[in-house]
Amino acid sequence: MKYTIYHNPRCHKSRCALDWLTKKQLDVTVIDYIKTGITLKQLKQISESLGLAPQNWVRKEEAEYKTHVKGKTLTDEELFALMVRFPKLIQRPIVQWANQAVIARPIELLFDALTDAD
Repeated sequence: MKYTIYHNPRCHKSRCALDWLTKKQLDVTVIDYIKTGITLKQLKQISESLGLAPQNWVRKEEAEYKTHVKGKTLTDEELFALMVRFPKLIQRPIVQWANQAVIARPIELLFDALTDAD
């Protein structure tokens, strides 16, 4: 099975998830979305795989959240557009496979999800 991790190398939890996936010798594609950016199409696929609206996986502690999101009523499309513009708003790490995804925060959620996927 093919896995994709939306990874921020500056994030400890993201590094731990990538390390675990690598040690399990899984076929992993790493997307450093902070460096390379992320598309609207990718965000919509992640949202569908997670089964969550974007407001449920946006990082609320980021300055960009406080400036552009907090206290506002935004549509999913508006929030996705902000996540494309400010990728630090995306919760991390996200691991996606088949038609599923998990926010590996804490990492035990990744362990549980992949155990259930087997």
